[in-house]
Amino acid sequence: MSTDDGRYHIVFNGEIYNYVELGRELEQLGRAFRSRSDTEVLLAAYERWGADCLGRLVGMFAFAVLDVRHREVFLARDPFGIKPLYYAHPAGGFAFCSEIAPLLELDGVGRRVAPQPLYDYLVQGRTDAGEHTLFESVLELPAAHYACVSIDRPGSCTRTRYWQLSRATGRPPSIGEAAAELRDLFLENLRLHLRSDVPVGAALSGGIDSSAIVAGMRHVAGADLELRTFSYVAQGSALSEERWVDVVTDASRACTWKVSPRPGELVEDLPQLLRIQELPFGSMSIYVQYRVFRLARDAGIKVMLDGQGADEMLAGYSFFAAVRLASLIRQWRLAAAFRFFRGASRGVGRSPAWLASRAGQFLIPAVLETPLRSMARAERTPAWLAMDWFERRGAGPEERRRARGGPSLRSVMAEQLTGAGLGALLRYEDRNSMAHSIESRVPFLTTGLAEFLFSLPDDYLVSVDGVTKSVFREAMRGLVPDAILDRRDKIGFSTPEVEWIREVGGWAEDVLTSDHARAVPALDVGSIEREWRAVHEGRLGFRRHIWRWLNLLEWARDFDVVFS
Repeated sequence: MSTDDGRYHIVFNGEIYNYVELGRELEQLGRAFRSRSDTEVLLAAYERWGADCLGRLVGMFAFAVLDVRHREVFLARDPFGIKPLYYAHPAGGFAFCSEIAPLLELDGVGRRVAPQPLYDYLVQGRTDAGEHTLFESVLELPAAHYACVSIDRPGSCTRTRYWQLSRATGRPPSIGEAAAELRDLFLENLRLHLRSDVPVGAALSGGIDSSAIVAGMRHVAGADLELRTFSYVAQGSALSEERWVDVVTDASRACTWKVSPRPGELVEDLPQLLRIQELPFGSMSIYVQYRVFRLARDAGIKVMLDGQGADEMLAGYSFFAAVRLASLIRQWRLAAAFRFFRGASRGVGRSPAWLASRAGQFLIPAVLETPLRSMARAERTPAWLAMDWFERRGAGPEERRRARGGPSLRSVMAEQLTGAGLGALLRYEDRNSMAHSIESRVPFLTTGLAEFLFSLPDDYLVSVDGVTKSVFREAMRGLVPDAILDRRDKIGFSTPEVEWIREVGGWAEDVLTSDHARAVPALDVGSIEREWRAVHEGRLGFRRHIWRWLNLLEWARDFDVVFS
């Protein structure tokens, strides 16, 4: 789309949810509109305010604006990185795209693997960290950044961060006041995210976050909404959340659709899934998500709401309890720490030994942290990793700066919201949904909601009794069934990986013992084969890095990745 005077031209991927309100503001400033399109509002907002328009947007977006007068391209990505924006420097130019594969076809953009991101993926399962991808020549504009590229000097790309979390000062509200305000903010987010002229559905796991979205959709849209939910059910497994899904759909009067993929289907669909994701992924649950979106497409759904980002914003992961316990001990609030420890240990998946061990990691004095980590790395360096290959390329374990005085709940939350974990989850979701022509919206991820939650006392997020998402549970009382809000376990879209990997053992062995595997110099294939046989024969428990081996080898073959 272009402005009437021909100065500005925009390409845009995403949605601006508050485009109606922004359009009214711009009309009051004298701007006339020809359409009811959020693209036209976004272009007009940039024309009026330039880069400052980014702070006014509520949405998910990656867009580029060409300014022919200043001979410059302005690129921007939403604050959380919900929508992708990759770029590369082909011979004599600058190229950008929402996918990686087209960039690889350009002259001067190679397929050589990036050694450090490869190490991070194999050892830690990390991808989507900052600007680097697993392809050395392909970069990613980080979330909450914009960039300016001169048409006359396309080799230079100046990046600027336009938003970051900051903690508000002043007297905090009471927990009752905070819960009431949180409820209002959340429901307003849902109202904006429900704007659509096509059917809207919801991904429902049965956990607190997705259940709140479904219940909130019914509350906001009323009885006339044809509410449809889509869920994964792990048949015959302790990981199944089907009973919780049924509690939510019964209470919200929703029509529910369920899917139960089998491991053989994963093997059949993996080549397509890798082409969609373009980068390796860390667990089989990504396939489950892919199948949920396929189910929604078959039901005629074009827009889906999902709870992604809630665990990062509400301190929902189990390790947040360990961070909170360490903070209490560091402050010498020992009575409070004991009470917290006793309550948090009752959460499913958080044994007293696990909680104490994780909290202890956060209590290591800074002066001892580096030598202890070095010792631990030396002991844990996996035999299957060809470490000499990485060291020759300057890759390996990276020291991470520790917050002065030890990590706090707030600092870990900020790291989770801006780090590799959420970035990877959002990539999985965007690719899996768009592959089925579905727009997946994530109503928890707005700057207003993040800033409000970030300003609350720690006890509101993880209570004095060790209950995570405490203030959100309170905010959802009367909206979400109590049975859901009182859950202390956390499952999500988890798959029975041990059973699955054994069921597809023949395929896995073929991949791990193939000539292609032997041609990947970053892996010690002999060690891989020995460990795989021990797992397959039941002499060794399943390890998550086995899936990373398989995923990497299939990805490298399909994308002709160069390791030299």
